[in-house]
Amino acid sequence: MTILVFGRTGQVALELQKLAPDAVFLGRDAADLSDPATCAAAILAHRPSAVINAAAWTAVDKAEAEEATATIINGEAPTAMAAAAAQIGVPFVQISTDYVFDGQGTQAFTPDSPTAPLGAYGRSKLKGEEGTRAAGGVYAILRTSWVFSAHGQNFVKTMRRLGAERASLNVVADQIGGPTSARAIARACLTITAALQQDATKSGTYHFAGAPDVSWADFARAIMAESGLPCTINDIPSSAYPTPAQRPANSRMDCSTLSIFGLARPDWRADLSSTLIELRDFQ
Repeated sequence: MTILVFGRTGQVALELQKLAPDAVFLGRDAADLSDPATCAAAILAHRPSAVINAAAWTAVDKAEAEEATATIINGEAPTAMAAAAAQIGVPFVQISTDYVFDGQGTQAFTPDSPTAPLGAYGRSKLKGEEGTRAAGGVYAILRTSWVFSAHGQNFVKTMRRLGAERASLNVVADQIGGPTSARAIARACLTITAALQQDATKSGTYHFAGAPDVSWADFARAIMAESGLPCTINDIPSSAYPTPAQRPANSRMDCSTLSIFGLARPDWRADLSSTLIELRDFQ
C-alpha cells in the first residue's frame, strides 16, 4: 500500500512529490475539497497505508469574505478525511497553522495553548483540527507557519521580485514568527507518518516552525542579503499596512514535543539559501 496525498500543486505537495514519488497525489480533478464526501470516498477507494492532507484554502484575506467556502475546504474536508482514514485504520496527517492562536504576548505557543483565531482563515483551520481529533483514528495535526519555497506564491518570492524592482520596501516589523520551508514540512510529514504507522500512541498535535524566530522585516533583510539585492528594508508597524484579515503579532511556537519523532526546528536560513539557489536555477 502507498501513501495518499491530497494536493498536487501546492508548496508542500510539490515537495512531497520529490521526496515520496511513489505516493498517490490527488488534485482537484480527483478530489475537490469543496466536496468533502468525494475526499472520504477517495480514501476508501484507494485504501492507502496513510493519508496526508497537503491541500487547503490559504488565501487568508479572501477567507474573510468567503468564510463558508473556506470552512468547507479547511474544516469539513479534513474532518471527512480523518473519519475515512479512521474507518480503514490508517494514520492521517493534517497540516494546520499558527493562525489558530490570537497572537497575543511574546511567549511561544505550545500545542496545548488555548486557541482563539483572529479571523476566518484561522477559524476554518481550527475546525479541521477539531474534526481530525474527533474522528477517533490515528492522527497528527502539524501546525506550521510562514511557509516558503521556490514554488507558488510566498513571501520569499514576492520580496525577491520587489527587491529587484525597488530601492526600498516597507515591511512589517511587529509580527514575529518562524519561517518554514515547504521541503522541511514535507520531510516532517513523512517522518511523522512513518512513526504513526508503528506507534499509534504518538497521535496528537505538534508544532513545526523554522528557527530562529524573526520579524517579517528582518526576514526580508535576510532575503535581500542572500539574493545580493541592495534593496533597503524599512520597518513599519502592522497598523501602517492594513489587511482584510488581522495577522497574529506573535506566531512563536514551541516545537519541543517534536522530539518524540526525532525532529527539531529546521534552520530557515539554510533553507532560504537552498530555495534561492533553486529559484536561480529556474531562470
